[in-house]
Amino acid sequence: MKTIVATIAAGLMFASPLSTSALEYEVVEGDTLWGIANEYETTVESLYELNELESDIIYPKQQIAIYKKYLVEKGDTLFGISEENSVSVEELKEWNKLTSDLILVGQELILKQAEEEEDEKAEEKEVAAANSIQPTEVKSSTASEEESNTNDDQPEGKTLSVVATAYTAECDGCTGITYTGINLNEDRNAKVIAVDPDVIPLGSKVYVEGYGYAIAGDIGSAIKGNRIDIHLPTKEEALDWGVREVNVTIVE
Repeated sequence: MKTIVATIAAGLMFASPLSTSALEYEVVEGDTLWGIANEYETTVESLYELNELESDIIYPKQQIAIYKKYLVEKGDTLFGISEENSVSVEELKEWNKLTSDLILVGQELILKQAEEEEDEKAEEKEVAAANSIQPTEVKSSTASEEESNTNDDQPEGKTLSVVATAYTAECDGCTGITYTGINLNEDRNAKVIAVDPDVIPLGSKVYVEGYGYAIAGDIGSAIKGNRIDIHLPTKEEALDWGVREVNVTIVE
């Protein structure tokens, strides 16, 4: 069962008169930062910042702060709260579904991350996310194929039969940054696949027949069910891959 817990931030109990707390989520087995962020309409970058995380790894029963909450006190105004927390009055109204500037003593207000601040931090978090969830050793597609063809060791884990297509970071309309923040423009040889998160959880380490070890780090509108899309360095290699039926083993 998923659990939400509101706790008073320890560091604030001796500081300012502001009554600030954090809405926290208790991690259960199978959870990912992406899934938690999606469920509570926030971002992975905001969870990173609020919880001072250095990687995407989370553990069952771990408390993850979703966003801060502020308890209105006598004399408070939306303008004063917004100034103190570096957000705008408009954002406070939107987050809390307020139709006027009227607030009441004892009322709890949600404090999310300001949009401008979130945009500024996104690029930094993209690099951190890429470093944290890419394979330990990234090799070129050619080297990895040679290794997969010569390595007879069968990886252990749940194995699925899937239809596999291929894509590159330079496709039309592509940003080169995956859904989980991996920057493929900086490493065209990164071993990443797009998946349906309901079939293969994002962040999973997988072994793809004919491709090698990779990270499930992206999604796609056409990637539903037992389908994957593998990342390759060039359009030529993606075209050469074509459409194949392969086995994918979810290693971890």
